[in-house]
Amino acid sequence: MAIESDKLRDRLDRATAHLDPPYAVVDLAAFDGNAAALADRAAGKPVRIASKSVRARDLIGRALARPGWAGVMAFTLPEASWLVRTGVTDDALVAYPTVDRGALAALAADPALAAAVTLMIDNTDQLDLVDAVCPPGRRPELRVCLDLDASWRPLGGRVHVGVRRSPVHSAQAAGALAATVAARAGFRLVGLMAYEAQIAGLGDAPPGRAVLGSAIRLAQRGSYRELLARRGAAVAAVREHADLEFVNGGGTGSVAATSADPAVTEVTAGSGLYGPTLFDAYRAWRPTPAAAFACAVVRRPGPGLATVLGGGWIASGPAEDSRLPRPWLPEGLKLIGTEGAGEVQTPLAGTAAGALRVGDRVWFRHAKAGELCEHVNELHLVDGDTVVTTVPTYRGEGHAFL
Repeated sequence: MAIESDKLRDRLDRATAHLDPPYAVVDLAAFDGNAAALADRAAGKPVRIASKSVRARDLIGRALARPGWAGVMAFTLPEASWLVRTGVTDDALVAYPTVDRGALAALAADPALAAAVTLMIDNTDQLDLVDAVCPPGRRPELRVCLDLDASWRPLGGRVHVGVRRSPVHSAQAAGALAATVAARAGFRLVGLMAYEAQIAGLGDAPPGRAVLGSAIRLAQRGSYRELLARRGAAVAAVREHADLEFVNGGGTGSVAATSADPAVTEVTAGSGLYGPTLFDAYRAWRPTPAAAFACAVVRRPGPGLATVLGGGWIASGPAEDSRLPRPWLPEGLKLIGTEGAGEVQTPLAGTAAGALRVGDRVWFRHAKAGELCEHVNELHLVDGDTVVTTVPTYRGEGHAFL
């Protein structure tokens, strides 16, 4: 393993020798391999790309050009509209409800855009807000998707396993909301989504925590069985009122399991293209690390220590070690517990730290996928030991959507 990591480090160092850190790269062979593996795991059902996990138009387009990939799941309406208008996709599902009045007004004023973008809803209040921006008679029909909460609530709801998203949890509630949407002018219910975050977004093999891993796997099995029945019932209830074009579910961590649900017509994935560290804790499938960032060693504060400039690119979520970037190459580096990863400097210890010299590169992997792109204006795309092209991130194109 050490020999292979040395070869990888040497390859990345040679490819980027002309660059000054900090910078980020995407290894195209790993990216394409991950895209193919995710499509294979979807077993013939289309994979919708989660743009939040990529945040670079060129790479979103690269994935969509591959067999098995179709459509974008955007994280905001302005982002979805931008991706449609720039020709990246003609099928953009907004993953979260929006109250962006300006973006809604722009959507309502553009029939072609309205035909390509689907809004997410879980409450009639969201429909009321749209009508207040632009009444039904003065706009094209707007496409909407119902967000079914996929969390598991055993013991009569006294326990909540999963994230807190939609208030629509039961099949009955889904059917009732679908009936309401169907009766309102100016809207068309075309989809249903149920994202099982407790399965797709939670690693079942946390390193060094075997008991926790067993508990997570037990909960995931129970949650999957419950959701299989409830999602099927919800889809049936909604179909009584709407001709659904799609039923979306899953994420990188559950592509195979979610695609096996007969009620699901498409799955979503995105993080698996880059292969961040959070997915090192999954047993079923671990993507090949494709995205990384390099920082330069700028000083040696003491024996067995090396300090890089920057490095504190922390991921969202609970404030714990799993959200810290991980020193990756060379092998044998670790963060210092009293300092962690810092905004302007990150001291490193470990067996490899003593051999590092001022000017050397240290390669890090981010804990989550697309959030890496909030720190850089461009991604250098590596093929073998060469940077073949450089593409802008959302930030590099002047966009900060959220």
